[in-house]
Amino acid sequence: MRTFDIPEFYRSPVIGKVKAIRKTADPRKRDLQPSLLDFGSVRLILPRHFGFCFGVENAIEIAYKAVSENEGKRLWLLSQMIHNPEVNADLESQGIGFLMDTEGRVLTPLDALKPEDVVIVPAFGTTLEIEAKLEAIGVDIQRYNTTCPFVEKVWKRAAQLGEKDYTVVIHGKPSHEETRATFSHSSAHARSMVIRDMAEAEVLAAFVRGERDWRDFEEVFPGRTSPGFEVPQDLQRFGVVNQTTMLASDTQAIADHLKAALMLRDGGSDERFANTRDTLCYATLDNQTATAAALDLARDSADFAVVVGGYNSSNTSHLVELCEEVVPTWFIRGADEFGADGHLGHFDMKSGTHCKTEDWWPSVLRGEVPTVLLTSGASCPDSAVDRVLQQILERCGGGRAVDDVLRLFAKEQATLGA
Repeated sequence: MRTFDIPEFYRSPVIGKVKAIRKTADPRKRDLQPSLLDFGSVRLILPRHFGFCFGVENAIEIAYKAVSENEGKRLWLLSQMIHNPEVNADLESQGIGFLMDTEGRVLTPLDALKPEDVVIVPAFGTTLEIEAKLEAIGVDIQRYNTTCPFVEKVWKRAAQLGEKDYTVVIHGKPSHEETRATFSHSSAHARSMVIRDMAEAEVLAAFVRGERDWRDFEEVFPGRTSPGFEVPQDLQRFGVVNQTTMLASDTQAIADHLKAALMLRDGGSDERFANTRDTLCYATLDNQTATAAALDLARDSADFAVVVGGYNSSNTSHLVELCEEVVPTWFIRGADEFGADGHLGHFDMKSGTHCKTEDWWPSVLRGEVPTVLLTSGASCPDSAVDRVLQQILERCGGGRAVDDVLRLFAKEQATLGA
């Protein structure tokens, strides 16, 4: 596995050591059981996989390389590099400006750019339309293109489906940067549409099975289809790809549901449905699978979970959803959410608002000491998780020294790996 040159301040003296210990004991990542750190005053459950993924580290390496190689030039990001406030704030402090926000709203018009300006394409990629506008200005958009390889894999698969006369159904959040980019690239090669979730998949399946009138299709899915999209003919053959940060299990469930609708319509034949299981991002799947394994342990022992990441991060929000099904869960962006007066700032996904809660620590514990499941999204630095861990340790007070806990953990892992 390739290693990346990312700033040292994104690395962590505690979380980094835990990951290194696990890697030494299990280099092929076959053991998905969580790590358990017992500090005496608090027990922490850490999933086998969490934090920066391959695509994020690749993007960060390229972005800081752009800064170091272009002193004196104007540097721009098309939008947020990744959905993490700490990373984007530091890049901004390096002199990088933002051309758009995460919803695609213009902050600096593209016509203000000059050919010699440096433009960094974020990990989510960008649309063909924006690429064309930048190329027309004379900006080199490939030199610092940080598009995640797994996002590009989805684009290539969509193009292959188009060559075989399949329509592409994209499972993603319609306003998300990655989904907008994937829809643009897919539409260049195939008839394409976007659905948000299983509820919309069920509606689409009803159309496919003939249970709903196709005349209502555009009203149900306004602005979700590529130019010239026609029904029912453009939904005779299709395959499902996804926004890589969605829950892999949700994408597969949606694909299975739509395949069943096609088979029912066509008398049991599945030749009109393309197998696209290979487009699921392994890093997203690893994080979600590892979180599920940690939740198996947390179900009977954890008092609550803390998930760290940007509040606009799709992959992080899905980890929160997984945790909320099992234990009380706090979604925080970082250690700055721990208030000096004892409150905890956090994001409530149901209401879509930032909240402050005073009585966030449970008054009744399952065991003699509190047990906390701690994890983070793929765009969150280990250093941010480290600072949250330290806040939890301070909240509990006393207990074993971090170095002693890590030495014991390393010894335990070495025994398991022997």
